[in-house]
Amino acid sequence: MQDFYWFIIFIASNSAILLAFTVNVSRLRIKHKISWGDGDNKDLMKAIRVHANDTEQVPIYALIILSLSFTNPASVTLPILVVIFTISRLIHAYGMLCKKPILRQAGAAITYASQGAAFIALLASLNA
Repeated sequence: MQDFYWFIIFIASNSAILLAFTVNVSRLRIKHKISWGDGDNKDLMKAIRVHANDTEQVPIYALIILSLSFTNPASVTLPILVVIFTISRLIHAYGMLCKKPILRQAGAAITYASQGAAFIALLASLNA
């Protein structure tokens, strides 16, 4: 039987994060009375972009984590990949929302590194 524990943790934690980003966009729309678009409001623009960026990054990574779950990787592989990726998304979002470019860049770099590591682990599983 396959162990999907870390895949479930990934989906649950990143779904909660995405929900928080969604609520933030809605909160800003209500606050600034902007139903459509961004109304040239910088805070809303950033919130929309944070939400969109997460929806761009999480689904493909989820598929990689699910695929790795089928390969019975080393016991530390999935926890490390899931935790690092999830933290990187929070760092990236904080950097974008709080005007901390170095954190935005660090979050993006860690996200890319995590994606690369997961991709390599998936390819390596073909030879196992």
